[in-house]
Amino acid sequence: MGYLNIIIAILLWSSLGVVVKLSGVAVHVLIFYSAVVAITIQATILLQRDYRGKIPNVKKLKYPVILGIFSLLNTFTYFYAFKHTTIANAVLTHYTAPIIVAFLAPVFLQETITRKIIISIIVASTGLWIMLNGFSFTENHSAGIIAGLSSGVAYAIIIIFLRVLAQEFNPLVLAFFSNAVMAVLLAPFIKEIPLNALWSFLLMGVVHSTIAPILYFKGLQHVSANRTAVLGYLEPVGAVIFGMIFLGEFPVAGSLIGGLLIIFSGYLTLKSD
Repeated sequence: MGYLNIIIAILLWSSLGVVVKLSGVAVHVLIFYSAVVAITIQATILLQRDYRGKIPNVKKLKYPVILGIFSLLNTFTYFYAFKHTTIANAVLTHYTAPIIVAFLAPVFLQETITRKIIISIIVASTGLWIMLNGFSFTENHSAGIIAGLSSGVAYAIIIIFLRVLAQEFNPLVLAFFSNAVMAVLLAPFIKEIPLNALWSFLLMGVVHSTIAPILYFKGLQHVSANRTAVLGYLEPVGAVIFGMIFLGEFPVAGSLIGGLLIIFSGYLTLKSD
């Protein structure tokens, strides 16, 4: 069930590129209002009697706060990459995260890197490169590519951090405080309420900032950081599908071959247990 939760969350997140592109608002505005929607929903749930006891004491709140800071860094740089380069460049650079996790997990989590995990990373990386046909590091795209790489580093740190916190905190609590920190940090920079993008705030607040994180955090309670990172390579496959449906972007042969390799890497990860 842990794997299924993570896969569903990743496929939900794979629609982010389409939403960011179609929202038509600045990155910080999009993140802020989607976070506000998310914490409104999550606070309503946490106020219920069954959840009140799951809220940690003040001393432990520093950990969800740190998570929120890295989540903002990850989300902002990832969305910034979508805005300033192609979706292909943004996704490719963002998914340097599994490689970083593979080296960090043994140090911070004492997780063993198995041969199948290494093979899975190699297969997935190859598939992703084929799928996205590489990227062009031109002056027009350099800011977006650098932002994508930064989001990959932040994402890797989040995976490591969550693997530790997932055993101690309720997933809804982690999602709430993470979104709350992002909203607080961005509030001073918000000067408008773009009603034309209300649909994107609601969609992201409910689906991407509430449902997906909760499923992801729950999955991390049972799945290692390395395997979670490799399964993350399914996101580009989902992104291609959403691009076909909503943007009319049909993949070339290379995308199909790369997608199959990524799916195969996920299969290897599941079989490695």
